[in-house]
Amino acid sequence: MSDAVSALKGARASGMVELADAGPTGMITLRGDLVVLGRALASVLGLSAPEQRRVVSGEAGEVLWMSPDELLVVLPYDKAPEAAAALEAALGDAFATVAVVSDGRALIHLSGAQTRDVLAKLMPVDFAGFETGELRRSRVAQVAAAVWRRSDNDWSLICFRSVADYVFASLATVAKPGGEVGLYR
Repeated sequence: MSDAVSALKGARASGMVELADAGPTGMITLRGDLVVLGRALASVLGLSAPEQRRVVSGEAGEVLWMSPDELLVVLPYDKAPEAAAALEAALGDAFATVAVVSDGRALIHLSGAQTRDVLAKLMPVDFAGFETGELRRSRVAQVAAAVWRRSDNDWSLICFRSVADYVFASLATVAKPGGEVGLYR
């Protein structure tokens, strides 16, 4: 078995914000009734299902609300297959889907006081009241993405692996010094 390689191969960029490839990251998509999924998450990972457009974090990882019947679990890459098997077992015969999607996604970390300005240049989202622990599914330029706020100046963004270079290059371009717009202070 070959070693996992992230789509962005450790890319980093500095400008108005710092951009960094998170490297190989475990991701599990769960589809089904969120109450049922929440019980399985609690028994396997000690995490609950988040409320709409929110993220729940704990020692085992993070659970992201993706839609009324979909959650995304983010955890260490090597833990994803085992966690997915345990979630499947915990769900039993419940009508639900568990899929490891780690190799099909890319995770980018953004940090800096001007992160909301940089994101606002590419995403049709009002970042003014965007709280820590809040998540939004939208698009970056022309491609699907999800972004969430980890702390005041730390954010994460997930996109499909196939468009990771495009997303990273777009973020790096709009984060170049001299492009400040001052939307969010």
